[in-house]
Amino acid sequence: MSEVYFTDFSTKPSMSLLKKLSNLMNKAKFDDVIDSNNLTAIKIHFGEYGNLAYVRPNYVRVIVDKVKELGGKPFVTDSNTLYRGNRSDAVNHLNTAVLNGFAYQTIGAPIIIADGLRGSDEVKVPVNGEYVKDAKIGSAIALSDVIIAVTHFKGHEQTGFGGVIKNLGMGAASRAGKMEQHSDSKPQYSQKKCVSCRMCERNCNYGAVRVDPVVEIDYDKCVGCGQCIAMCNYGAIYPDFNSSGMGLSKKMAEYTKATLVNKRGFFISFINNVSPNCDCWPNNEPPIAPNVGIAISTDPVALDQACIDLLIEKIGYDPFRKIHPNTNWEYQLEHAEKIGLGTRKYRMHKIYLYK
Repeated sequence: MSEVYFTDFSTKPSMSLLKKLSNLMNKAKFDDVIDSNNLTAIKIHFGEYGNLAYVRPNYVRVIVDKVKELGGKPFVTDSNTLYRGNRSDAVNHLNTAVLNGFAYQTIGAPIIIADGLRGSDEVKVPVNGEYVKDAKIGSAIALSDVIIAVTHFKGHEQTGFGGVIKNLGMGAASRAGKMEQHSDSKPQYSQKKCVSCRMCERNCNYGAVRVDPVVEIDYDKCVGCGQCIAMCNYGAIYPDFNSSGMGLSKKMAEYTKATLVNKRGFFISFINNVSPNCDCWPNNEPPIAPNVGIAISTDPVALDQACIDLLIEKIGYDPFRKIHPNTNWEYQLEHAEKIGLGTRKYRMHKIYLYK
């Protein structure tokens, strides 16, 4: 049985939310996670520009300062998106992070986009899972010593909810890794959008892409790695988002397991501004539930289970099944437990630090 630590959002002048977070981390034995000189990845979702539901950078500063106090070397990170948006390459991604308040001056640590300029910097981590054999993890995350996942707990249109497993499984993957999770087929292409730059052709390791005079893909040679999607700036090569919700959820669990190989993990989830959909949208709908609190664990499965339980306890029903009736969030937790990522059984420590 895993341990989960929780506090609500109640405060008083001598106990701000930032201080409550710091105290809760102490209760959860954060000191045991960081050793001197550990390269520590603080995995956050910087938020798509226009979406305001993401975790505030003020909280991240608290975490950064605590890592430094223990002698660790923190950096704040996320990987590029598969879809074409404000975070699909490192330049736009960093600009978006700054616009949303994540800059060295505010968070006190460098920002490193985990999978590099175009989303192709990756380390292949053997999983040998039911769905994934070699997970493609963003290099900066794969090569870190410790990972701290800072998660906005929310709804998700394909997996029911987005918690730690979504944050690490999808969020730590390179663009090719995201392709593997989202699609059961190989990339599609549009000759009308092709500008004949040949970036896709030069960067295909299998000789499957040819530009003559515009793009063509030889599907007999293509292995579905997604490298050409990462290289194309014009949307001429794109994924077919055809993975089922169940398949996507189980792949995410296997990718999360790969993300945590050979490293210590510490997981913090904020159950507030519970939007119905992912923070990848450039807008956020009104919350579907009231603010609940902050929960911490060293077990990602227990934490995700505890967050949904806390939410249901607060409002009396499952808001994600109501808003997304055709999804089943249990797929990701069931599979994660099956592959040994963690347990859904936990002991809850409710700590009301304002008293």
